[in-house]
Amino acid sequence: MQAILDAIAAGGLDAEIALVLSDIPEAYILERAARAGLPTGLINCRDFRSAFPEEAQHETAEALRQSGVELVCLAGFMRLLRAPLLQAFAGRIINIHPSLLPSFPGLHAWTQAVEAGATESGCTVHYVDAGMDTGPVISRATVPVLPDDTPESLHARIQVEEHKIYPTAIAKVAATLKTG
Repeated sequence: MQAILDAIAAGGLDAEIALVLSDIPEAYILERAARAGLPTGLINCRDFRSAFPEEAQHETAEALRQSGVELVCLAGFMRLLRAPLLQAFAGRIINIHPSLLPSFPGLHAWTQAVEAGATESGCTVHYVDAGMDTGPVISRATVPVLPDDTPESLHARIQVEEHKIYPTAIAKVAATLKTG
């Protein structure tokens, strides 16, 4: 989120953050958003550790609509979206994932890349669909996997690229939405 805020402040991204939501009450993104004067809220997943209950998706969609959200940008949200939210924001939900999809979907993609002996990895911005990291690709950035890489060192280099491509991808998608 900081990269998005910075891109907006620098004039490189013509956007406004209308609402920041998290399913984790102590998530740093909520503190960061509050410090930036942005409205925040919690997604109540009813004590489910990884599921995103349908009722919670309806509530989330309604909170986003009431805030005037036009494009939903996920970052670190570790639950699969389903019909209630996908239908409410059809074609208007994007995510950033720390691999070159379709390689290494799901959790700890940087660890998967190192353990698989990949020679390159990176990050992908994609539209969200009902699958796990399966939506159409918007943009990618490549990062070499170095011989002495650990999952942590690779992840750090991937994050540098994520901070560059996510604001650019948001601008691209937003421009598409404006032109219809």
